[in-house]
Amino acid sequence: MAAKKILILTASIGSGHIKAAEAVAQELKRQQPETEIVTVDFMARSTSFWHWLTKKIYLEMLNFVPNLYDVFYKLSSSETGGSCGKNMFAYFMLPVFERLQHELQPDGIICTHPFPAGTVSLWKEKHQSNLPLSVVMTDYSLHQMWLCSGVENYFMATEAMRQAMVEQGFAAENLHVTGIPISSEVLNLPNKAELRRGLGLGQERKVILLMGGGLGLGGIERTLQELEKIEQPLTLLVIAGRNSQLQQQAEDFAEGSHHTIRVWGYTEEVRKLMGVADLLITKPGALTISEAFALGTPMLLHDPIPGPETENAVYATKHGAAVWLHPGEKLAGAVEEIFHGNCLEKMHEQALQSAKPLASQDIVKIILRSAGFWAGHRE
Repeated sequence: MAAKKILILTASIGSGHIKAAEAVAQELKRQQPETEIVTVDFMARSTSFWHWLTKKIYLEMLNFVPNLYDVFYKLSSSETGGSCGKNMFAYFMLPVFERLQHELQPDGIICTHPFPAGTVSLWKEKHQSNLPLSVVMTDYSLHQMWLCSGVENYFMATEAMRQAMVEQGFAAENLHVTGIPISSEVLNLPNKAELRRGLGLGQERKVILLMGGGLGLGGIERTLQELEKIEQPLTLLVIAGRNSQLQQQAEDFAEGSHHTIRVWGYTEEVRKLMGVADLLITKPGALTISEAFALGTPMLLHDPIPGPETENAVYATKHGAAVWLHPGEKLAGAVEEIFHGNCLEKMHEQALQSAKPLASQDIVKIILRSAGFWAGHRE
């Protein structure tokens, strides 16, 4: 049998969709080494200038008018609004997928973002194609933008999401509660003490990791100022991402702080840094939460992007693995409360109980045993 080719379509809107695609690709290669895997960022400039420009406008909107995005998110949450939004983006992006499909001729497609998922769904409908399509949802809540026809397998984080899709008429056998895929690196990390030794960190101080995704969002400079109010000496690890201005601000702040502060820009060591932390202060991205669950890292969540990140914060808080800092609440006081008594230990246990560390393995097993994948779609 000829080797299969799998096309993974993702989108660099935040880092979570990309990380999920990488985790699935890594596991596909492990379970099916002869399979050819091609991963395409649907929103990259190299894929399409117009897709890239759409992404840039979206990110600017988040920076300057976050409430406007909240309105769009809520409007598209309804069945009618979601269908209109999904179709608008699908028709806009269809020519790019038609080019990719012609060039690559994949035997199956996996999407980790709703834009390419809706586009492939539309293409299948227009061409009456049986090309196998799997969709990996990267949120802890269901949104109509994810829901398409012609999807052979849906993978999701929670049973509540599955039940909601069943109620909307999706076939239960196509819906799989696997969790959100994370890298196998998380499962193979050394213990906390060993990680700290490797990074040259002492064992006696509490370690807090501050991060805001690859774009360095989330008010990290303000967080550092708040943490300076805590008298107890701490070790603060700051990941500024690709935000060079934030990196310089954090490095300047470290010179006058009574805490020990170490700063990284964009780094591949995020999971190790999460592994050494007693507490993670971050925006509630779904992949970040999933990795923190697997590592048992308690979280203090703040400044969610209206919409999906708010739902992610609700989920993690409801399960006892995180504290959600709302506007007006004092960060320093929240940290001191978390460090009091056995709160950290309880949050650690709740995080581990919420984890689905084998999501990538389960997703790939289901895809590989799908009849559509092995039968192929070509005449």
